[in-house]
Amino acid sequence: MSKVKIVDLTLRDGHQSLLATRMRTRDMLPILETFDSAGIYSFEVWGGATFDSCHRFLNENPWERLREIRKRVKNAKLQMLLRGQNLVGYRHYPDDVVEKFVKKTIENGLDIFRIFDALNDVRNLVSSIKAAKKYDADHIQGTICYTISPVHTTEKYVEIANELAELEVDSICLKDMAGLLSPKVAYDLVKALKKEVGLPINVHSHYTSGMASMALLKGVEAGAEMIDTCMSPLSSGTSHPPTESMVYALNELGYDTGVNLDVLLEVRNYFMKIREKYSGYLNPLSTIPDTRVLVYQIPGGMFSNLISQLQEQNALDKLEEVLEEVPRVREDLGYPPLVTPTSQIVGVQAVINVLVGERYKVVTRETKDLVKGMYGRTPAPIKPEMIKKILGDEEPIDCRPADLLEPEFEKRKRELEEMGIEASDENVLIYALFPQTGLQFLKGELSEEPFPVGGGKIEGSFEVEVEGAKYVVKVKPES
Repeated sequence: MSKVKIVDLTLRDGHQSLLATRMRTRDMLPILETFDSAGIYSFEVWGGATFDSCHRFLNENPWERLREIRKRVKNAKLQMLLRGQNLVGYRHYPDDVVEKFVKKTIENGLDIFRIFDALNDVRNLVSSIKAAKKYDADHIQGTICYTISPVHTTEKYVEIANELAELEVDSICLKDMAGLLSPKVAYDLVKALKKEVGLPINVHSHYTSGMASMALLKGVEAGAEMIDTCMSPLSSGTSHPPTESMVYALNELGYDTGVNLDVLLEVRNYFMKIREKYSGYLNPLSTIPDTRVLVYQIPGGMFSNLISQLQEQNALDKLEEVLEEVPRVREDLGYPPLVTPTSQIVGVQAVINVLVGERYKVVTRETKDLVKGMYGRTPAPIKPEMIKKILGDEEPIDCRPADLLEPEFEKRKRELEEMGIEASDENVLIYALFPQTGLQFLKGELSEEPFPVGGGKIEGSFEVEVEGAKYVVKVKPES
């Protein structure tokens, strides 16, 4: 009987996908010991947007969250999503910051690092992989961002996987952030990776198009050893396939998941209450599949961003034009996968091109940096005429972007000391990664945001407390 390991993402990607990454640590802790007894292989609990959201919106220390979770999870492994040289932020950080971040994360109990780069430029993964090895991480998972374009062939993905294997990663994650992975491609790609690379494969696919459960199952049939799921109350839509359903189906088909469904049903009851509590963050549109992604190849979050940008400009009637412009911009910029931060770069530039009425008459700083090579090497070379149009007389770089960065950790440490703030390694990292909001957090200037009201689901009045002051809020349901 083949074993299939279940990686549950509820405590990171689940609430990031559906609840704007706002689940409080205090709402995670009570269920952890029960959840840990279910036989799940690994819980994804950290990384992605959680570090940012923790301190910025919830007034929580992200390091403390990791420590509190580790205290309660004794059986399953704990893992995080690390954006390569971007760590958990939105720019490239110097190698000394990368190394220190990985070291402190391991010290606080993390087992598995899932490391990716938005452009699949493996050079941007070297520092974090080396640091994870140096400090004896339990498991390093090299990640391939899956997308569709003329240059993203099976051969290309195998080539990237081989580059990762040369860095001695322990497994490969096939990360489909837009829900574009079809069952057939999942099967063919996993088959090819198993044959050509031979490392364990983990399939990760968002439910955006409605195909993710089928893609995961076909991936398992092709030999994938691990799949990513979320507990049903925080599954589907822009999230992931339900943990309980996948476990049931795999067990019935003769695969050994090692997961106890009875325990999962108890965990489900808990997260149903959490979903209700956080319903104010839940956008109804994010809970159902959006099959437009199969046509436009735009992830759900990026689609929402495009709509809100156009609404701000009173130009929602231009949506169709923008949707047609996105693939053109993506082609111009070398077919980057649409994942943070490249999805934002492509999306904003497409909106500007349409609203200005002339392509690339106005170019964002981020688009210039992407073309210049400051994010890394694009999957396809950018055409010389496009480089000239966007950069003018500036020359693109060809080195690893972080090679141009000066060490930063000690400088940030001195700055904190001069401000009279405790300069522990963890505090310095909060400040180095997020110089503005991180500093506000360390100074005690931030407070936990109040819970929003959920889409007209609540009627009557209730109390909220903001910075010690109590307010009575009256709510009417939407008609």
